[in-house]
Amino acid sequence: MSVTSSHAAGVSIRELTKTFGDKNALRGVSLDVAPGTFLVLLGPSGSGKTTLLRCLAGIERPTSGVIEIDRREVVGPHGFVAPEKRGLAMVFQDYALWPHLSVRKNVAFPLVRSARSKLERASRVDDLLERVGIAHLAEYYPNQLSGGEQQRVGLARALAADVGLILFDEPLSNLDADRREQLRIEIATLTRAAGATAVYITHDQSEAFAMADQVGVLNHGELVQLDTPENVYRRPSSAFVARFTGVAGEFSVDVLHRCAPDRYAVALPFVAGHSIEAVALERLVPGESASLFVRASAVGLQPGCSSDGVPAVVRDVAFSGRGYEHAVSVGGETMLTKVYSKTRYERGSNVRACFDAAECFVMNPVKGSQ
Repeated sequence: MSVTSSHAAGVSIRELTKTFGDKNALRGVSLDVAPGTFLVLLGPSGSGKTTLLRCLAGIERPTSGVIEIDRREVVGPHGFVAPEKRGLAMVFQDYALWPHLSVRKNVAFPLVRSARSKLERASRVDDLLERVGIAHLAEYYPNQLSGGEQQRVGLARALAADVGLILFDEPLSNLDADRREQLRIEIATLTRAAGATAVYITHDQSEAFAMADQVGVLNHGELVQLDTPENVYRRPSSAFVARFTGVAGEFSVDVLHRCAPDRYAVALPFVAGHSIEAVALERLVPGESASLFVRASAVGLQPGCSSDGVPAVVRDVAFSGRGYEHAVSVGGETMLTKVYSKTRYERGSNVRACFDAAECFVMNPVKGSQ
């Protein structure tokens, strides 16, 4: 039996605002989610991502704005549609299972009013339990399950609803690292197999990049970038996005000159007379000060005897399974962290740090950060 949904629901949000007293949780957010897209909303605590999801679900009433699901207005000038009538399912951070119902009955709950026969409903539940790997727990109760097992029940229940839109409220945040990785893959693959549109919120950058077709980055209630994971990582729209999606180091630099349509040469303050190229996502003026943001993947290490790169000293090294992550200082004080190498360089070793211009960004350090 297939878990494929009847159709995927598109989502359209226009100028969505939500205030709590004098706090603006959402500030005019607008976005479109194409049917079948897996959208991840990424941002720190207080960025507005949970409020946005709750408004989409109907748990919160926005102060103003319009929400359409599957081309039907559910929030706007024509009224407010109750959560149970929006044609969506939700997977919660705290599982939200019925404690008095068995696993089987929790998963079957969305099918109570289904037009399917009793045999078809039972077959669908069995299939979903098998797919999420908990068929052997069908007669257990939530208090007999681990966190990961409870979240699998929540996922199966959402898929059983057979709707075109599934919302995920940080479903992996309460799980151990190994369970997070396994369930992350299952959520992504099973949701896509169901043919549903997904809106998933997290504060974990690696989780967002691994799962998403589109990533929306929120900051202080504003949607500051909406793009593919690759573009958010390689072409961040602001210093905030660059910082939040992970940098090995950030340095003040002087802009020297433009050397390509989107690249500038910048002088490294920690190595006299040395410059590197970096991607500029805004027009800069030679002679002005800016910030250089360096991704961990932009830095390569060479032995100290090499003529490439700039002199650096290894301050720390950690085995990561696939190789080694180093923290290195350049120019005495400036630190680069999470610099990967298959070769282990011991603490105190003199090395050379080489920079890949494609993953170094030079921009205004304040723009987009407030």
